[in-house]
Amino acid sequence: MMTLTTFRKRVEQYMQAHGLSATTFGRDYASDPNFVADLRSGREPREATKRKVLDAMKARRVKADA
Repeated sequence: MMTLTTFRKRVEQYMQAHGLSATTFGRDYASDPNFVADLRSGREPREATKRKVLDAMKARRVKADA
């Protein structure tokens, strides 16, 4: 189980590395344009949502590297 702080840090690092705005990331990776803003304000997503977002980040990173 990943802490909120660790999860938020990974999302922030990913957005910066890929030049994504918070709204674009939220819409494309969590189907919620407010996802990152909510994370920044302390919202704790469900474990299933964290897993979905992390899996999408990994899949798109692998696709970009191919």
